[in-house]
Amino acid sequence: MAAIKSNHPEKESDREIVSTRVFDSPRELVWKAWTDPNHLKEWWGPKGFTNTFHEFDLGPGGTWRFVMHGPNGTDFHNESVFVEIAKPERIVFQHLKPLHKFQVSATFAEQAGKTKVTFKMLFETAAECDKVKAFVVDANEQNFDRLEAQLAKMSGENAFVISRMFDAPRELLWKPWTDCNHLKHWWGPKGFAVRVCKLDFRPGGMLHYCLRGPDGSDMWGKFVYREIAKPERLVFVDSFSDEKGGATRHPLHLDWPLEMLSTITFAEHNGKTKLTIVWIPINATAKERKTFDDNHQSMQQGWTGTLDQLSDYLAKVNEGKTQ
Repeated sequence: MAAIKSNHPEKESDREIVSTRVFDSPRELVWKAWTDPNHLKEWWGPKGFTNTFHEFDLGPGGTWRFVMHGPNGTDFHNESVFVEIAKPERIVFQHLKPLHKFQVSATFAEQAGKTKVTFKMLFETAAECDKVKAFVVDANEQNFDRLEAQLAKMSGENAFVISRMFDAPRELLWKPWTDCNHLKHWWGPKGFAVRVCKLDFRPGGMLHYCLRGPDGSDMWGKFVYREIAKPERLVFVDSFSDEKGGATRHPLHLDWPLEMLSTITFAEHNGKTKLTIVWIPINATAKERKTFDDNHQSMQQGWTGTLDQLSDYLAKVNEGKTQ
């Protein structure tokens, strides 16, 4: 089947939507998540959707038919035809229905044990592309969030995910995560205060901080940034630290994973921003992964308290009570 071609004198870049993300998983695992229907149906689509697959013939000319069940009870009957399968580098298919026709190409590039996924949707006209861009960009990010969680499950890790909608524009929510002058006002568990905050904000750079507890004790931590995509996404390795910036064990739980991969996404919703945090252990032992899995409830409580403080701080910023 031939690729989509335009009869209009428009540049291809005006007719396409491109989403990318680097996953902390080997390419073979990412490929399996995209090509095994038992895995694909678990994560395909925006958050809140589920899938029923009726046909999945992975090969040039093969048909992919499934029903996507929306959270409001609406069903979307989808049909696509595969154009190209080049394991494990590339998948191309044409989406035929419902609503808009477009071609999708997904490429998988190895990056030192990680995998960069580039997801490109090519429409027949720029007008069709513009009509759905606002929704599709956000939906693709949610899709990637779900893929990230599925990859964690496939590798034996159970991702922790928490989301919250903030009544603030994305640019305003980005600042408290990327500037020590803001971060020191809200970061950490309730009752803790940021005593030291040093930031080298770039891929490969580090945030090094010290929290002082209610009892006067100090706890150091650090982020090492892997990806910065302003204002949509932050990816960093999170760990406890010493005063010199070395990684250390959890001061109260020696079986806690030494390193955590944190993925923070910022999605616009009519002037508000949905913040989603995906947290998984990396380079962890089986015992450390079990400790992580057994403590999701405490993580929920801890992150909820931290996000409460962020919400309170944003309210003060909006009221002009702080800078």
